Amino acid sequence: MKRIVASELSQHVGERVTMAGWLHNLRRMGRVNFLLLRDRTGLAQAVLGKEDLAPLEGLQMETVLELSGTVVEAPAAPLGLELHGVELKVLSPVADTLPFELNQPHLSASLPVFLDHATVGQRHPRQQATLRIAAGIAAGFRQALHAEGFTEIFTPKIVASATESGATVFKLDYFGQPAYLAQSPQFYKQIMVGVFEKVYEVGPVFRAEPHATTRHVNEYVSLDAEMGFIENHFTVMDCLTRVMRGILAYLAEHCVDELAMLEVELAQVGEAIPWIYFPDAQDLVYRREGIDARGEPDLAPEHERALGQWASEEFGSDFLFVTGYPMAKRPFYTHPNPTDPAYSNSFDLLFRGMELVTGGQRLHIYDDYCAAAEKAGLSLEPYQEYLECFKYGMPPHGGFAIGLERFVAQLLQAQNLRWATLFPRDLARLKP
Repeated sequence: MKRIVASELSQHVGERVTMAGWLHNLRRMGRVNFLLLRDRTGLAQAVLGKEDLAPLEGLQMETVLELSGTVVEAPAAPLGLELHGVELKVLSPVADTLPFELNQPHLSASLPVFLDHATVGQRHPRQQATLRIAAGIAAGFRQALHAEGFTEIFTPKIVASATESGATVFKLDYFGQPAYLAQSPQFYKQIMVGVFEKVYEVGPVFRAEPHATTRHVNEYVSLDAEMGFIENHFTVMDCLTRVMRGILAYLAEHCVDELAMLEVELAQVGEAIPWIYFPDAQDLVYRREGIDARGEPDLAPEHERALGQWASEEFGSDFLFVTGYPMAKRPFYTHPNPTDPAYSNSFDLLFRGMELVTGGQRLHIYDDYCAAAEKAGLSLEPYQEYLECFKYGMPPHGGFAIGLERFVAQLLQAQNLRWATLFPRDLARLKP
């Protein structure tokens, strides 16, 4: 018989079916015993007699099984159905004790222990739900941008020069030449605006910054977009607002069970996300929290939390744009504010008090790039191929980048980004 999965059981009541998956739990009751089988769609219960348990003697949870049985209605069982008259076959025996239990509602392992055994730990239903929500965010991002006329691109991750001079890079020996792991697809997505006008990418980026915080890892997934023929950074912000609305709508439709399991309260995005100019944000933080943030070129995490609280109280919004960061804190390709050149046509999007997205308007005139690089003390030589497209006509353009794992962690209110990261890479961890 063709294998079915747990979510398909309701279509086969009264029929004999074959299922396969992992031994999730076994309740030994004597003459009547209950086995829970886990597959990619959920749990299915099978009723076994005492004599049916023989193949499982000495085996542990996570043993891989094949079951054949008749689907019977049973209100107390998962999905209200269970298998009777079961024939059981062991496909892959597990004799070793698991590093921690996977059949409890919550993982009991500490984060370090979980990460040491993440190859098994990611099987826990809550971890599966977390990773499905991450996949849903990426799918919603793609769907929203396709609706906006964007084209997906796939850019190199081994590059000849650093994308953002202010960030530390991982250096490689590329057949005797120096090369780097890409900090972002920034240069390539700008180049491709000259081809498709609107482009996006979902892919890994690498930052060799020596952070040891709960909100940073050294490799993460970036959801990048770039668009041409904009008026300024507010055009980009409007697009990002629609994209965020689309992502959350996708999760609400396609990740119902996962959101319920993790007790996630989805954010809402109105017609517009409120925004505040960077100098005003600093003044607000100073007044509300007694923090002397004046003169600082960036917002510290406690400033972001204070602004997130203000946005929630003032606008009932989980999101807040902070616009116009100082030029000194933004990459050299950022477009300055024409009326306030010390500040930029850029923004961060805060989500529940944490930076989630960075974006803005870029320079698009070749001579402006040369002047900006000179002012920043950068040699143009490493950027010649990148700058070539600007010699041959580039429209006013801008874009943004969303950190996927940070989005998931903040949505789930995880205490550490690593719970929302598949096999994280940080200062201390290169395995598994």
